Amino acid sequence: MRSVLTALLLPVLGLAQMLTVTSGALDHQVFQRDAQDRAAITLQGTADGKAVEARVVAKKGGSGWKQIGKVEGTGWTGSINLATGGPYRLELRSGSATAAIDDLLVGDLWILAGQSNMEGVGNLAGVEAPNPLIHSFNQSDRWGIAQEPLHSLPDAVDRVHWRVNPETQQQERLEGEKLAEYIAKRKKGAGLGLPFAVEMLRLTGVPVGLIPCAHGGTSMDQWSPELKDKAGDSLYGATVRRVQVIGGKAKGILWYQGESDANPKEAPVFLTKFEKLVASFREDFGQPDLPFYYVQLGRHVSVSNAVEWNSVQESQRLAESRLGRGGMVAAINTALDDGIHVSTADQKRLGKNFAGLACHDLFPNVAACSGVKRGPRPVEAKTAGEGLIRVTYSEVNGALQAPGRVWGFTIHTAAGELFPAIYKAIVDPLDASAVLLYYGGKLPEGATLHYGAGKDPYCNLEDASQMAAPVFGPLPVL
Repeated sequence: MRSVLTALLLPVLGLAQMLTVTSGALDHQVFQRDAQDRAAITLQGTADGKAVEARVVAKKGGSGWKQIGKVEGTGWTGSINLATGGPYRLELRSGSATAAIDDLLVGDLWILAGQSNMEGVGNLAGVEAPNPLIHSFNQSDRWGIAQEPLHSLPDAVDRVHWRVNPETQQQERLEGEKLAEYIAKRKKGAGLGLPFAVEMLRLTGVPVGLIPCAHGGTSMDQWSPELKDKAGDSLYGATVRRVQVIGGKAKGILWYQGESDANPKEAPVFLTKFEKLVASFREDFGQPDLPFYYVQLGRHVSVSNAVEWNSVQESQRLAESRLGRGGMVAAINTALDDGIHVSTADQKRLGKNFAGLACHDLFPNVAACSGVKRGPRPVEAKTAGEGLIRVTYSEVNGALQAPGRVWGFTIHTAAGELFPAIYKAIVDPLDASAVLLYYGGKLPEGATLHYGAGKDPYCNLEDASQMAAPVFGPLPVL
């Protein structure tokens, strides 16, 4: 009986045809749209029919069957063109063989890079809810609907992210039970990427793809473009590789880093390295005006390196006018979930602040974006009569404001020493884009003004859009 059954099945099996897609699109993938709001997608695969046809299935519209490529030998190449939006289901057929790729989106891709506050170490409670039009290319190189935590270093494809096994002292990628145990015990991991994407989608209606690439505790030297040739053994190389895998282009980069460079050796050269990093990303992606948005360091509950911490913050403030397309978000008034990591609630706020900047810069025709400014930027500090300093700001949304009294300003000598003198600080009642500082005594020669001096200052000045005033100093008192 068994031999007869086998004989009957063989002719049927011999008629089966093959169709595979080996590159070009994966389930849940987001494609970066072009200037015409479309994405041209090139697919490759194998088949044993004569040609490959495709059709697009969508809730609104779609397309009929159309030949996209001929089979040469067993290989085929074809292309389709999708409009911004989705989700789309791409169905393919060749002879009697069929295949499908599900849940495709066309929109904007954003790279998330830097160290722990971009990786996300907020408590995994009250996190941003997922949205079906926001997907993530996780560090295992798989697409899916984005949800917290976005980053997962232990099972990443790129070895630079792997942990060191304490027994073997070798890097290893977590798999199986070890990975399941890590996931089950994880209590932290909320970042700003998903809140940013949710707000961008709300403002623009354009689907978003996130590319998490950050790694906690890393310095500018570890992110050096000079390590690109090491590919997945370097942070910069791994990031470039991941973007190339999904098409080689992105809408922009979100960056949060600098904590590891707040030391006597690295702080003086931070700005130079930062500018080189931005220029290298733009060159390697072939996008000379690639938008680059970053966070100015916030608080750190520590007694060490206060001078260098402020030095990095000032370098970040100065970089904004030098980097071209992009901008900075200040984090000095954020709450923490531990001694250095921004809380889940304020990661949401930083994400929304990023979205406000990107919306204004990149979507000038969207009504919800047109009125957004960068947030308070100090222009000058000038004496305005005896015992009074007036600090003026540009880029204020609405009016400056603070819960309770304005706090965070300090006067310093030319040598940088604290000169306690300010007894009152208020928003100017005649000009809500300025702050009035009342002080006693006589200012020292060469006096300077700081906002947010130290590593853990209390600063509460922001504008009507909850954009925080950035740390600055030294700023000459004119």
